[in-house]
Amino acid sequence: MEARGLEELTEVSEPAWPELVSKVSSAALPVEIVPADPALGRATLLQLQVTARSHLGAFALHCGGLLVDDGWLRVFGSATPRNPGGLPGLAEVNVFPERFDPDWRPSPGLIVAQDVLGGTFAVNDDDPAAAGRPGQPGEVVYFAPDTLRWQALALPYEGWLDWVLAGEPTDFYRKLRWPGWRADSRALETATDGISLVPPLWSLEAQRDLAGTKRQAVPMAELLGLHHRYARQLTQADPGFLGVTDGLD
Repeated sequence: MEARGLEELTEVSEPAWPELVSKVSSAALPVEIVPADPALGRATLLQLQVTARSHLGAFALHCGGLLVDDGWLRVFGSATPRNPGGLPGLAEVNVFPERFDPDWRPSPGLIVAQDVLGGTFAVNDDDPAAAGRPGQPGEVVYFAPDTLRWQALALPYEGWLDWVLAGEPTDFYRKLRWPGWRADSRALETATDGISLVPPLWSLEAQRDLAGTKRQAVPMAELLGLHHRYARQLTQADPGFLGVTDGLD
């Protein structure tokens, strides 16, 4: 398929951004909006090859990202790494080419969000089964730090973003949050830090007594590396690409 130019992607009828603004402003959870870098937004949209009529395209073009629930969940947009909170953008997390490459695609899927536990949300590519991932093409899947496996959410990106803004993560994370989790999340210095638990979330000890775990802030790159290593060791399955933060994978 021939690549579409930037004007074709941006100059569309019924762009999704006004609807997204309304949804974000009425979100059921605390949401901090990270400013977008206009040039990066356009470059991100061009590489994604989706139009501003879609929620993904509109978000990438106009929003730097979201820090949801006091930073517990980070939704990636077109933020520059120089933003005050340090939230990386889609291009950085997914290692986009430095210049537009019409043949490049985010395989096995596009990383669209991460939580402070190193849990990772991704949009499946055209053949998730080939990468050992559940769900259908174009659906959002979640790498769970308590099981070290991907799980299907049966939602496309638009539905998933609605799910986030409607407050559904409150129930989703109920078994993964301890007393004081909000203060611990707020205390992280940047959005490239995460929270490591000892014993780890996937252990029986942590699942029996989450409040009794010891917790510390660590670079997200370190946390993702641990998840990747333990997933291969304990599940005999390689989770694949979990995103890049702060120049490290």
